[in-house]
Amino acid sequence: MKVALVNPPWSFQGSIYLGCREPHLPLELGYARALLERAGHEAALLDAHARGIDIVALRAEVAAFRPDMTAIATAPSYLVWRCPPPELRVPMATAAALRGHGGLLVAVGPHGSSTPRAALRKLGVDVVILGECEEILVLLAGATESRFWQIPSIAYRRKGIDHVQGGPHVANLRALPALRWEGAAIARHLHHHHRFDAVPEGPGAELEASRGCPRRGAPRGKEPLHDWIRRRPIEAVLDELDGLLAQGVRYVYFVDERFLPDRDLLEALRARDVVFGVQLRIDSWSREMLDLLGRAGCVSIEAGVESPSREEGDAPPRRRSASAEELTALLVHARRSVPFVQANLLPSSADDADAVEAWRQRLLGLGVWANEPVPMFPYPGSPAYAARWGAPDDGAWERAHAHYIAEHRKFGDLQDSRPLPLAELEHGAR
Repeated sequence: MKVALVNPPWSFQGSIYLGCREPHLPLELGYARALLERAGHEAALLDAHARGIDIVALRAEVAAFRPDMTAIATAPSYLVWRCPPPELRVPMATAAALRGHGGLLVAVGPHGSSTPRAALRKLGVDVVILGECEEILVLLAGATESRFWQIPSIAYRRKGIDHVQGGPHVANLRALPALRWEGAAIARHLHHHHRFDAVPEGPGAELEASRGCPRRGAPRGKEPLHDWIRRRPIEAVLDELDGLLAQGVRYVYFVDERFLPDRDLLEALRARDVVFGVQLRIDSWSREMLDLLGRAGCVSIEAGVESPSREEGDAPPRRRSASAEELTALLVHARRSVPFVQANLLPSSADDADAVEAWRQRLLGLGVWANEPVPMFPYPGSPAYAARWGAPDDGAWERAHAHYIAEHRKFGDLQDSRPLPLAELEHGAR
């Protein structure tokens, strides 16, 4: 069977999306290709975003490949799954363009994972995968519609009835191989994600050591899938890294939602000629491990920090939150061996705005970059959404988006223009 794996030509104009808009390696599509080829299928990864081609050119390439099945991503990469663009404008337009050229159309990504019926309706695809897609795409390859009922974690329409089978799929990370990328894909990946210590020299890349976040309550769109840590075998991580280094990669960014202390991995990184960036919770790290992180080659830390002004008595019952003084001491200690350390301030109603701003200015004075607190989007399925509206329904994205742009007039220091309403963004996309 021939399968096309499509990363659409992304555009973020008018979106509330505050993340990096540069192309990144679509890891989920890379894993899917490897598993499909292992199962005997022919798979082509068509990354329109990285190559800078438009929908017309993408449609021509898909038509020339003549796939039996085409998977379309609803977020640019795993790096973006946790905080994706709420609108489906680009995937909708891509699905419409590939209808009649791509065979069975399948949507993969966070939107179908939290609101499968809405994604199925909006995108006009044949199947939506709930959760992590790699293994489910292999099950779909070659399956007839009459056998869809046997496949878990999918939504599809048959005889006018929407069927949703099971919840979001959680992949077996031990089954995911070390990825290999074409030389051209690496050569054009000159972006070094979240790197500010030096001008990039040579290609960058993204890599994954684990999935999940052991801290429940994170304000992310990925929350229904990833509330515990699953690690990839270190052998696979290092094999993949060594392949990237052989292709000239000079910097890697770990897309892990929460990069955790791992002495074996850090010692292995230290033995290799590479620098890297991570995102982590600073209070998960000791000073000793932060020193090792720096010696291993880390040049960029994005440290999520919530409620720095909250009193200890307000902390969740699961554990005591670190105080502002403790967080400050750890951030400053990390800055001694890591060239760029960011305290990514996340707002909380429990915080005093003046106290947070004073703390931010103090961090800036100590050499730790700290952004203005960015209002968090209440992604359907996240605790923030559930606390206000409960379980997500088919109108969850519209509800969350309308509330967000009505509630906030300023969206932090990372975005200048005001987002457009979701209906306006998606109007005419099909």
